Amino acid sequence: MTTHTRLTFHGPLSSGRATAIVERLAANRPRTVLDIGCGWGELLLRVLDAVPEARGTGVDIDEEDLARGRRGAKARGLAGRVEFVAESARGTGRGPADLVLCLGASQALSEADAPTAEALHALRGLVSDGGRVLLGEGFWERTPTEAELAGMWPGAGASDHVSLAALLDLAVEAGFRPEWTETATLAEWEEFESAYQADQEVWLAGHPDHPDAAELRERLDRHRKQWMNYRGLLGMAYLTLVPVLR
Repeated sequence: MTTHTRLTFHGPLSSGRATAIVERLAANRPRTVLDIGCGWGELLLRVLDAVPEARGTGVDIDEEDLARGRRGAKARGLAGRVEFVAESARGTGRGPADLVLCLGASQALSEADAPTAEALHALRGLVSDGGRVLLGEGFWERTPTEAELAGMWPGAGASDHVSLAALLDLAVEAGFRPEWTETATLAEWEEFESAYQADQEVWLAGHPDHPDAAELRERLDRHRKQWMNYRGLLGMAYLTLVPVLR
């Protein structure tokens, strides 16, 4: 059974928004691009397409995603300018880079239960002066109730995320100025969450009596119920951050 073939990005990011982000980041002409928790590195590859002189490195621990990234790079003629590396990003020495991408992956830079603040300080050490960081980070649209949290992911707590205003304050405290602030729309969330499960949902509908069907059905139903609990509560911010000169 194939999975995630409907996903372009591993997060609520539309192709239209991605195009605008890439144009803005490419205008700074980065020579080196580092993607933390890159997955299959779709945005990384789009930046390299837009900046022919740039070279990129994607870091992740998921071998399947990395293999997909390598296939994508080869198909686009970018294999000679990008490396997908299977390793932890915690304490990485791969910076500084002119552009650092960290989309929904701040946990890759910190062991803290709420990793955002620590991850932002790590990102400041990974970006070169005059460079840019693109941070994709969750935030609460409003503080969820205990009942709402109980229906989300296991162990969900109000401290897992902060508000958008508090997230921007954390970025400033870590040594950045926000060049651009934008947030995922409900439509982007719905496209992502639907595409995340679509392959498996279609397979399950056609194989209801398969030996693996019961376990898969339980997992899909559980995730859908979790999504319905954080739908409209969990936001995703895309922050283009400029490091303050030290």
